[in-house]
Amino acid sequence: MLERRAPDDPREWVNRARSDLEIAGSRKEGVYLEDLCFHAQQAAEKAVKALLIKHNVEFPYVHDIAQLLTLLEKTGQQISEPIRQAERLTRFAVIARYPGMAPPTTLDEYNEALSLAENLVRWAEDQLRRPV
Repeated sequence: MLERRAPDDPREWVNRARSDLEIAGSRKEGVYLEDLCFHAQQAAEKAVKALLIKHNVEFPYVHDIAQLLTLLEKTGQQISEPIRQAERLTRFAVIARYPGMAPPTTLDEYNEALSLAENLVRWAEDQLRRPV
């Protein structure tokens, strides 16, 4: 069980990101890949927001990972291309969750989404351990 922290503590946001990542990785019969990809997107989003909190940056409650990474970059945080690739998860925040708005998610797309989210969460955890 994760230790709960104050909502303004970046570690609580990473805890929530880790929780979403666990859900995203729990592939089972009867669960749509789109729903698991939504949790991968949520993991990445919350991890970026944890870093924004660390840098004392107010952020909008949006699902656009590109927008959030751009805000983070304005703090001087370097964002590598592999991390920036997580922007592709944004499509799973809304459109992919509703019937008929997007084609069904393939297994390859799911595996990529999970990998992108895992990389971003690990990177965010590493960044949180570094001084500002």
